[in-house]
Amino acid sequence: MEESIIIIGSNGQIGTELATALRLKYGESRVVTSDIRQPITASPGPFEIVNVLDKEALQSLFEKYRPTQVYLLAAVLSAVGEQQPKMAWDLNMTGLLNVLDLSVEYGVNKVFWPSSIAVFGPHSPKEETPQYCVMDPNTVYGLSKQAGERWCEYYFNKYGLDVRSIRYPGLISWKAAPGGGTTDYAIHIFHEALRKGSYTCFLSADTRLPMLYMEDAIRGTLQLMDAPSEKLTIRSSYNLTGPSFTPSDLSEAIKQHIPEFSIDYAENDPRQAIADGWPSSINDEYARNDWGWKPQFDLAALTAEMISNLKQHLETT
Repeated sequence: MEESIIIIGSNGQIGTELATALRLKYGESRVVTSDIRQPITASPGPFEIVNVLDKEALQSLFEKYRPTQVYLLAAVLSAVGEQQPKMAWDLNMTGLLNVLDLSVEYGVNKVFWPSSIAVFGPHSPKEETPQYCVMDPNTVYGLSKQAGERWCEYYFNKYGLDVRSIRYPGLISWKAAPGGGTTDYAIHIFHEALRKGSYTCFLSADTRLPMLYMEDAIRGTLQLMDAPSEKLTIRSSYNLTGPSFTPSDLSEAIKQHIPEFSIDYAENDPRQAIADGWPSSINDEYARNDWGWKPQFDLAALTAEMISNLKQHLETT
């Protein structure tokens, strides 16, 4: 059976790069991208306007394309979610349930839904945070991701729906602008370094967070989706990580390429409290053992890639 793939929420940071990777793998016509508005940059392949909260419109999408795989990426992120918590909960939760219900109804083979390190909280172990531990998220984003993990596992156990998920750490990419995430300082800093030679960081110098270069994130996602079902022991969401670093670490890495770069730090930003509740490093041994996960980019490598690629990108836009 030929693959027919739908990406819901394809305009975002992950979706733009995932769509490219999936179209290279399966062909442009087999991957349908969708979002609530047209993408800024047109891409090859079919695109549909759809709101994940509009179940009738979503059903029409499933009816039209009869997907074998669905990637649900539509979400409100951490910092934005704190400004509009009920809206964030509704989009993140109702959207997921709509997709899970329709995937059961239409016999979808595999569903991918991203979770986040935001599922962890102040009482979770900070260092080498394990797959299983106390999870007491204190943001609506984290609450919705924790609940979403439980729903994914429930639909697998009750309906046999093959849902797969990754708890992404901070994702770093030069192709998409930073969104509303707490870890997005690690993208914005590169834009400002190249444009102005300086950056005011909203997190403190010593705030260590787990990160992942987008190329690794996409590769890991495709590896998980290709893994034989019987090899997967996690049906909530897999821990996954690359390097962990602080804003200070990152600024020093940038100075290796832009010696005149300078950084200072804002005080009393609400995103600091969010970051303080998150892990500083992640243990992802289940992903490594179950489906052979291993990141390729450390801090030095991702810094070099970001500066080289973003510099060219900014010069042509």
